[in-house]
Amino acid sequence: MDTLAGKTLFITGASRGIGLAIALRAARDGANIVIAAKSTVPNPKLPGTIHSAAAAVEAAGGKALAVQCDIRDEAAVQAAVAATVERFGGLDILVNNASAIWLAGTLATPMKRFDLMQQVNARGSFLCAQVCLPHLLKAANPHILTLAPPPSLDPKWWAPHTGYTLAKMGMSLVTLGLAAEFAANGVAINALWPHTIIATDALNMIAGVARERCRRPEIVADAAHAILVRPAGSASGRFFLDEDVLREAGVSDFSRYALDPAQPPLRDLFLD
Repeated sequence: MDTLAGKTLFITGASRGIGLAIALRAARDGANIVIAAKSTVPNPKLPGTIHSAAAAVEAAGGKALAVQCDIRDEAAVQAAVAATVERFGGLDILVNNASAIWLAGTLATPMKRFDLMQQVNARGSFLCAQVCLPHLLKAANPHILTLAPPPSLDPKWWAPHTGYTLAKMGMSLVTLGLAAEFAANGVAINALWPHTIIATDALNMIAGVARERCRRPEIVADAAHAILVRPAGSASGRFFLDEDVLREAGVSDFSRYALDPAQPPLRDLFLD
């Protein structure tokens, strides 16, 4: 299988950035895309809404359902998944993309920021999986793909921003646990992480990042697509890196993903 045509994807945080790029890549195959995100009104600092994303998906050749959904809210997630199944008749793929970030040390991390990261990242990924799994277990080739790094206990990733590292590693450990729990059920449960920092609008909120040394979200989207078209039984519990996935798919030149191919790319967090 090399296409997602006719598949239904529930993508969290898909109104912009990596989530939107994954949605558009699947849409070009003719997939059904559920845009599950909070943004319904444009924000000057973070452009994109569920409605603009849905329009882009339709323009790319897919079918879209825009659902306002805060993944911290159990009832909202349940309603969004129910709307998905009602509209498209089932669910094939969950992409846990939504994530909150706050790159600061302990004394500079307000508890509301700490709580937000834990609730969105680890808890949100777990909740979305919990609600989607009864439907995924009925699908022909079910996948859960979470945007999370390989698990690490290296203090160099914990010392600068314990709160954020805990939240991202929480997503990684949820992936590890679910993959083991559902190993015999035919659901591929994996994680994907970029080798380099990705140029999304969220970077505008982080000082000091050389944007010209970043890559476009399309590299993660292409890697996600390559994973999601695989037979579910071929891999689960894996922590994929985008470059490795694309190399396996025959891609060796990543310059087209660079904002400035002349600049050396910035390595992402959590990678040695």
